[in-house]
Amino acid sequence: MRRQRAERHGRKGELAAELFLRAKGWSILDRRRKTPVGEIDLVARRGRLVAFVEVKWRARADDLGIAVDLYRLRRVAAAAEAVAHEYAKEGEYLRIDVILLAPGRMPHHIVNAWQP
Repeated sequence: MRRQRAERHGRKGELAAELFLRAKGWSILDRRRKTPVGEIDLVARRGRLVAFVEVKWRARADDLGIAVDLYRLRRVAAAAEAVAHEYAKEGEYLRIDVILLAPGRMPHHIVNAWQP
């Protein structure tokens, strides 16, 4: 039951993140992209930039500080590397972003969260 609730909140968070990105001029290329090495919540494009976005929703804003760790970022980076050729052309820029969400709070967009 708890896992199902978390799944519902996660999907709502991803929708909120998608709407947030669209309002900032991004196009959404894919949602919940699964790869053999991990899942990417959103793939978005703005101009010549493709962002692979990890979305984290927490019931309390205080918990957002620990929502994303190195392990999760590595998995998103590995997944992005596996499928980047499907979304970006040569000469375009790629990055890993994070969007943190909590009730009653504006989304917090962490740009270029993964820098190996």
